[in-house]
Amino acid sequence: MELSIGDIAPAFDLPTDGEGQLKLSDLKGKKVVLYFYPRDSTPGCTTEGKDFTDLHDKFVNANTVIVGASKDSVKRHNNFKAKYEFPFALVSDEEGVLCEAYGVWVLKKNYGKEYMGIERSTFLINEDGTIAAIWRKVRVKEHAEKVLESVLDL
Repeated sequence: MELSIGDIAPAFDLPTDGEGQLKLSDLKGKKVVLYFYPRDSTPGCTTEGKDFTDLHDKFVNANTVIVGASKDSVKRHNNFKAKYEFPFALVSDEEGVLCEAYGVWVLKKNYGKEYMGIERSTFLINEDGTIAAIWRKVRVKEHAEKVLESVLDL
């Protein structure tokens, strides 16, 4: 089943960098940008994280929390976050439960090879827990700006 705008966002309770734990329900009353990325410390994922970091204050001023998600371990998230000083949580979905719930664990093709991986995707979740916007097959360039525009339009 693919998620659509207006659907209730699938709940989660996952470990984060810094040995933390994050539940979607803890963020009720705030907008949430949940962005899925393939892997820590790769060029596109680093650029995407930096772009969200550059706009972080504007998201905060719009009552919005940014959460990055991948299947990397907490340890890898700790290193990635420390290296680039990301001011938002990175959730570790090593078992892939969150990726499956949001439909981002997909068959990918690259140079003629097929494999399962995370499709770079972003979900904007309203204060009431419903999905307000979805971006799939994200191209990193200017993506954070587009997400901020959508947040400000809500």
